[in-house]
Amino acid sequence: MEPSIYSFSLCIALPLMLFFGFYFLFAKVPEKKIFENYLRSRRIMGIALLLLAANYSVHFFFGIRFINVNAAILMNLSTYFLCYYLFSSAMITLLDRFYITRKRSWTHIILWVIFSSLSGVVLLLLPGGAVQNVALLALAAWLVIYGLMLARRVIVAYRRAVRIFDDTHADDIGAYIEWLSIFTYWALIFGVGCGLLTFLPDEYVYIWILSSIPFYSYLFYSYQNYLLFYEQVENAFEQNIQSEEELLTDTETEPEIVPEQEVPMSYIEIIEKVDNWIKTDGYVQQGLTIKGLSEILHTNRTYLSAYIKTAYKMTFREWITALRLEYAKNILKEHPEINIQKLAESSGFFPAVTLSNHLPRRKDVRLPSGKKQIWNNLCSKKPLKKVAEAHFQKVLIRQKSANLTI
Repeated sequence: MEPSIYSFSLCIALPLMLFFGFYFLFAKVPEKKIFENYLRSRRIMGIALLLLAANYSVHFFFGIRFINVNAAILMNLSTYFLCYYLFSSAMITLLDRFYITRKRSWTHIILWVIFSSLSGVVLLLLPGGAVQNVALLALAAWLVIYGLMLARRVIVAYRRAVRIFDDTHADDIGAYIEWLSIFTYWALIFGVGCGLLTFLPDEYVYIWILSSIPFYSYLFYSYQNYLLFYEQVENAFEQNIQSEEELLTDTETEPEIVPEQEVPMSYIEIIEKVDNWIKTDGYVQQGLTIKGLSEILHTNRTYLSAYIKTAYKMTFREWITALRLEYAKNILKEHPEINIQKLAESSGFFPAVTLSNHLPRRKDVRLPSGKKQIWNNLCSKKPLKKVAEAHFQKVLIRQKSANLTI
């Protein structure tokens, strides 16, 4: 391989890694207590980026790849092992403030020490050739499995956070953390790819280096953009997760929906209150939460959430969104000339783009891509007010039957 191509790729990647790393470590954030978790996450990510920059520096200044290929590969694998943990910890910290513990940190550090020690044994004690190459592949396989396990943890934490938001907030708070899911899948592909690309022949190894530039650029952009929404997301977390115990007992599985025939008769009061609230179009209020609605209805938040899942087979956010869409649909029928901004505000959507993602285009009555199913469901099924009334009637009939039996 031409050293100039290899050096040129390192000259591009190394300054970027150093800039991103030091920026994450030392750039200021708003001086509010709520940003402490964001700052912790960003600093962990900064340390990971500087470790990778140190790895690139060894390649650039000492040309280890041209001295001992296996030594360069093992150094890369060992660096990735520690960075995998730092990357996953930084991202999960944004979703779970209790994730980083002393026990967990020491566990992963010890695993990294073991991995690095075995790498040293492979390099210094095993004979070169087939035996050493098999050991290299075994370590690479360990790294890939380790990366897959950490990626799964990030995805589980992300899905749990989205479920919490969907069950408690009418607004799509989960959209603000969607980048974490995108980045995790990209990181999974990129991380596994790096473990494989480091084995590339010398003439193609620059691909491994250049592939990191768009990846880390997206990471930097996402962290900067997330800062704009972090306070809103963290406030939503604080409203619904008050203790470490509550978070740890929240499993990754979806909560069970009570069968309609098993709905307690004590729900009759909730049914009446919800039915009356729907009739008054209370759902057009912006910033609705399950906690706020339970206070408006003077009922238990847990029972209310269970009732919504049972009666409507929806999360709280889906239920409110469907009610608002139905309301907006009726306004459009009566006032087809209304502009999207006013329609969004009157329907409870904010910003207006939230509504425009669901409504049909007015001129040709064609739907935006990916939103046909939502609109068709609204047009073809009974309006949700009627669903509530039908469910209410069923419960009344069951109650009367029970009384007659007695």
